[in-house]
Amino acid sequence: MVQIAALRVAPNDKQFPGQLPGERVEVTDRNIGYLSSIGKVAGRVLITRYRLRFEGSDGVCQFDVPLGFISKVEKVGHSTVSRGEHAYGILIWCKDMRHIRFTCQPATHSRRPMFDALLRYAFPVTNKLPLYAFHYAVAVRESTPPTPGSRPAVDGWSLYDAKLEFHRLGVPNEQWTISQLNHNYEFADTYPKLVLSWLHPVTQASITRCSQPLSGMTNRKCAEDEWFLKQIVLANANAHQLLIFDARPLVNAKVNKAKGGGYEESYDECALLFLNIHNIHVVRESLRKLKDCLFPRVDEKNYLKLLDESKWLNHIQSIIEGAAQIVSEVERNRNSVLVHCSDGWDRTAQLTSLAMIQLDPYYRTIKGFAVLIEKEWCSFGHKFAHRIGHGEDKASDGERSPVFVQFIDCVWQLLNQHESHFEFNSSLLVTILDELYACRFGTFLFNSEKQRLVDNKCMKDTVSLWTYVLENRKAFLNPLYNKGG
Repeated sequence: MVQIAALRVAPNDKQFPGQLPGERVEVTDRNIGYLSSIGKVAGRVLITRYRLRFEGSDGVCQFDVPLGFISKVEKVGHSTVSRGEHAYGILIWCKDMRHIRFTCQPATHSRRPMFDALLRYAFPVTNKLPLYAFHYAVAVRESTPPTPGSRPAVDGWSLYDAKLEFHRLGVPNEQWTISQLNHNYEFADTYPKLVLSWLHPVTQASITRCSQPLSGMTNRKCAEDEWFLKQIVLANANAHQLLIFDARPLVNAKVNKAKGGGYEESYDECALLFLNIHNIHVVRESLRKLKDCLFPRVDEKNYLKLLDESKWLNHIQSIIEGAAQIVSEVERNRNSVLVHCSDGWDRTAQLTSLAMIQLDPYYRTIKGFAVLIEKEWCSFGHKFAHRIGHGEDKASDGERSPVFVQFIDCVWQLLNQHESHFEFNSSLLVTILDELYACRFGTFLFNSEKQRLVDNKCMKDTVSLWTYVLENRKAFLNPLYNKGG
């Protein structure tokens, strides 16, 4: 366990505001120009293992970019070719839509160390270096040595305990038990030890999740699979069928079927509904178009047209509507539901999470929302490392996609529509997205619970984001929250 209470940077080591424990400046260039949307600003750049910091000479223009935000770094111009004072420098592409361009002085040869430092520390995985979260944890330990009688700080890693969460849901009971089948991740290494998403406290209607069946074009049968789904039906005395929500468009499901995948078109006691939510590739392109209408400046004349063409809000609407259908089936019709997409770790997590937020007020609290993310995203194997591209110099990687960003946007939409029902404010959502990219905490590292907790020992060797959130809880409280609402 690593704690972060009362962290301080020694005065003699502090070189700029907000400097983290153990954060040392690796490269400094005092003759840099930042090309902002309104013109060039002269200043200096500092690069640490965690961030790039620009400080304008005017004392006004200052900003930080955690290196985990960086998707791509390019050199612009050549020192022996003169094409104007802005032609020689560095262009940085960020995962949060920003493009940042600096101009350098060819005569000083300062671009090379700056470029090399950015490549080295922004892409540690590519360079076979540890992600910054592991350095940060060491610095935290050295900055906060334990003292006799001191009260332990909040430990975010202990916030989600699967068995305690299931006990809260009333499991085990006559219908549901706690199995040790996947205790060591030997049965399914991308899945958690326990796999039930949610259970209605009154009706026993359940929300479960999986990946697509591998029926293929020949409609292969799997007796064990059908038996398992039948047990979910039998566990709910209020219903006689299982409603299966397939997140995909039907045409995509048919393409998957031709490749060996499929859908449950002939399962007994099951009804199938397609939600027409598009895949990671469509969503990635949608975000690119959204970025183009927002950055570097908003095209006010064509903004609404460009926003519509991006289809970003259409995708958000599809996800929220799909989750609302799940809520209706579980709450009004008392049916148990099974949710899946293709692999079961992208659109599936979006739908189950949003449905659970609407069904259970616990998940609308700060602690409950953290538990929800730990359970439905982290433990069920959302591929954070691949979807965000943590530490890798592969900007065009087809695995990258803003699936989790979509989910946070959906939560923001619900928060704005039903503000008094949420204990937390939008600052929590912004913080979660910032730390998703920054790699300061271990919460979103790697692609599965096993990779995170067993293979890379994040619980032992990194700080949890939830430690930071819970220790700064007041900053995330919503003053309009009505607990009984």
